[in-house]
Amino acid sequence: MNPRNRRQTVTKVFDGRTHHVALCRGERDGLPVFGWSEAPSTLLTRSQLRAVGLRPNGQDPSALLVFRHHLPYARETTAELFSVELAAPYRPPTPAQLTALDRAMEARRTCVDCAGIQDYCVPTSTRQCWTCFDLEQADRAGVAA
Repeated sequence: MNPRNRRQTVTKVFDGRTHHVALCRGERDGLPVFGWSEAPSTLLTRSQLRAVGLRPNGQDPSALLVFRHHLPYARETTAELFSVELAAPYRPPTPAQLTALDRAMEARRTCVDCAGIQDYCVPTSTRQCWTCFDLEQADRAGVAA
């Protein structure tokens, strides 16, 4: 569990139902700090909670996960860990939210020149479909020549 002979301390982590004893690297802002794959299985990050259909439900983080990426000169990354026991199922979007999302995605696919709805999101820099963009570039090249 401690392959690099790091200094670790014994801590108690409350997951909403019971106190778990775990080895941590220390504390930061009053929260226990765990390294990569050292956190108890009852503590998950936001994205891990979302993957299993849960949300933090307004709870404060129970611990921190601190790690570095394998890239050279990578900064330290910190993720908050939340209790699975205190998490709640995520709320499905309402019909109004789904309608608003559909309208927003349609706006992202609409060309400002021809007002055509494309099968892809038009670039935000030009807000033109590729056909209109190519025509405009050809016009510019013809004027410049």
